[in-house]
Amino acid sequence: MQCKQVEVTISTTAREALYDITAQVRKVVTDSGLKSGLVHVYAQGATAALMIQEGWDNSVQNDVVTLLSRVIPRGIWEHDRQDGNADAHLKAGLVGPGETIPIVAGQPGLSTWQNIFFCEFDGPRRKRTIIITITGH
Repeated sequence: MQCKQVEVTISTTAREALYDITAQVRKVVTDSGLKSGLVHVYAQGATAALMIQEGWDNSVQNDVVTLLSRVIPRGIWEHDRQDGNADAHLKAGLVGPGETIPIVAGQPGLSTWQNIFFCEFDGPRRKRTIIITITGH
């Protein structure tokens, strides 16, 4: 069994948006040379998350942002008195910081319509770090 870990960084341009990182994850898996196992993708930061979702068009990603904004609105939470981003913390906690995907024949085992998205809830940010850990053989 082998284990490899790679850090990937991205920049975000909006306060709340989903960013497709499937290509970066696929490259890390391919470069690892592993044919089967698991790839775990983890978003560092208390106001960011990861999600597997349909990547065919932007409507699903936009709907995710709209849903979370309606369920967890800005400006009404206790933590807002500290730095005004309580909603971002709550959204990140609800979605979660990581996803684990099987490696099948040397590729992430995603279906045709699944993509991996970095969820920004407190942007824009010059640097967001994603840790990709691969185990397998």
